Amino acid sequence: MSSLCQEEKKELIVRLRRIEGQVRGLQRMIEEDKYCVDVLTQVVAVRGALKKVGLNVLDNHTHGCVQKVIKCENEEDNQIVIDELMGVLAKFAD
Repeated sequence: MSSLCQEEKKELIVRLRRIEGQVRGLQRMIEEDKYCVDVLTQVVAVRGALKKVGLNVLDNHTHGCVQKVIKCENEEDNQIVIDELMGVLAKFAD
């Protein structure tokens, strides 16, 4: 994660802690037999929040790590980093 500056790291940590709280809230909702639709609504919210964190990291990776390798103009390294990026993007496509 060398492409993240200190401020970006702080923001991601804050978001992840908020998500952690949301997940704990979901656990409580299940324990307290809350209405299924309310639980599902919170699940969607957590998934959306995690997706935003992932996209933020992906953006930083692309503009930092990937860009740095491509600027070196080593075709083999370029292919490796592009294949890696495509693999990550495929995981996000769900």
